Amino acid sequence: MVFLRVSSRIKEVLGRRILILGTMGSGKTRLTAEILDRLLENTVPTDITVIDMSPTTVPGVGGRVSTYTSNVFKARYLKPETVRAPRIEGKNRDEVLSFADFNRVKIEPLLQEFLARPTPVLIINDLSIYLHSGDVSKIVECLELANTVVANSYYSESLMDDKGSGVSEREKKLLDMLMNRFDHVLRTG
Repeated sequence: MVFLRVSSRIKEVLGRRILILGTMGSGKTRLTAEILDRLLENTVPTDITVIDMSPTTVPGVGGRVSTYTSNVFKARYLKPETVRAPRIEGKNRDEVLSFADFNRVKIEPLLQEFLARPTPVLIINDLSIYLHSGDVSKIVECLELANTVVANSYYSESLMDDKGSGVSEREKKLLDMLMNRFDHVLRTG
């Protein structure tokens, strides 16, 4: 089980970039929280930034890191109050695009905050949400500024019905491109 291997050898995470991919409910955020807990045992909390992009408006969809560990509050924890689930909430193409843009507007200030004051460790929860509409170069900049990165993202075809908005294709294309910037890509299911 990937979960146990990563958490038991956390020193192997330091200095690397790890991307955790999976479908909804596959344990991506839980694994990320476990890694965060272990990082906090080996790192000064002020050296860690967590950017949480998880949807908050649909019960059972997404999950904040704080759901799995209260230790997230020891680190710099950046999260929008509200994040939409565009493909699930949107009833048509325009709504999906509108929700994706809503998320971009809410998340970009958090990325800018990290870029202005980077930390050696960066954790990103639910990266795919930003990729629906956001500027991937901002993500790349963040990745380059951190020495250790742990990010997770939805990666599956179960949410391919994007009502003709193109967000699913964009998400997959950008994730495929970003995978090359990570040392390890783990799949949770």
